[in-house]
This record gives sequence, structure tokens and C-alpha cells, in this order.
Amino acid sequence: MTDTIEFYFDFSLPYGYFASVQVDGLAAKFGRTVAWKPIMIGAAFKETGSRPLIEQPIKGDYCRHDWQRLARLLDLPWVLPEPFPIVTLAAARAFWWLAERDETLARRFAHAAFHAYFAEGLDISEAETVAEVAATLDIDGPALLAAVQNPAIKARLRQETEEAIKRGVFGSPFVFVDGEGFWGADRLWMVKHWLESGGW
Repeated sequence: MTDTIEFYFDFSLPYGYFASVQVDGLAAKFGRTVAWKPIMIGAAFKETGSRPLIEQPIKGDYCRHDWQRLARLLDLPWVLPEPFPIVTLAAARAFWWLAERDETLARRFAHAAFHAYFAEGLDISEAETVAEVAATLDIDGPALLAAVQNPAIKARLRQETEEAIKRGVFGSPFVFVDGEGFWGADRLWMVKHWLESGGW
């Protein structure tokens, strides 16, 4: 067991965005820290045969409404980006590159990347856009662009994704507390109860 809460997410999925603004504050109330772990959820979808929610009949319409409603509830800026969904390799690789150097800065970058996509509608599937987002945090853009093509960084993201799937991660967000997995932003209330009670 560990005091660290593990927060798995994909930068392209709205519920990960909504959870990202809540998970650190929730953990802090119980003296816990959070390990942020971006992955490529498309690999998990291949394992489960899933499709993005928005591509599913009926469910897609519900989710469009739910995302708007949840953004209002959390008082967060929200746009449904175009294109959506996207592959966010560059952002995820950039995070892991930064995390090897400065975990706090990597987390700030993650918030900025989520905001860029879901509040401003910027296409963060483009490495150049990711570098521009990073530049707002005084992160060296050319160094970041080189890093996202670095074989070691590519391997790190691939490894994190594979390990997540082996642990049973199949959606974003996915949170582990004391080894117990919770899927979805709508399960943060259960995470809170787990932390309050010590599990059940």
C-alpha cells in the first residue's frame, strides 16, 4: 500500500479534464499526494472493443449534454473542440519528459494542455501547438519538440500505457487508491468515501 493516489488519464477525453481539476484537492484533504499518469486510451479501447463515447448512438448525444452540464456545475470553461476526439501523443510524451525533470511543472503543463483543448478548442494533437502551450509556462519549445520524438520518451509512454492496461485501466479517468481502482469522474465521491473510511 502507498499514500499516493494514481490518476490515469488521456488528454483527449472530457471526463479526464473534469477530474483533473478535482483530484489534487481531494487528495490533499486526506494528506495524500497524486501521481499523474497520462496514457493513450486508444490502446485500451482496442483491448475492450470500445469506441469514443461521442461516436456511439444515443450515448453520444447524452455525453454532449452531460459535458456542458458538468462544466457549469464545476464552473469550468468548456468548448467541444474540433476536431474531437484526437490522438494526444505529443502532449502525453511532453508530460513524461517534463515529469522526469520537474513533476510540479509537468502537472502545470497537464492543466494547461487540458485547458487549451477543452476551454480554448486548440488542437493539441499537433506537436507545435503543444509547444506553444508549454511556452506559456516558460518551457523551452524546441527542446520539447525534440523530446516528443525521443525514442526513450516514446518508450516511456508506451510502457506506462501497457502497464495501465495490465492493471485493468480501460477508461479515462481511472484512479487507484490503496490498490483499489475507480473508473470515471463520477466515481470521485467513492474515492472520497474510501479515503474517509479506509476502504470497505
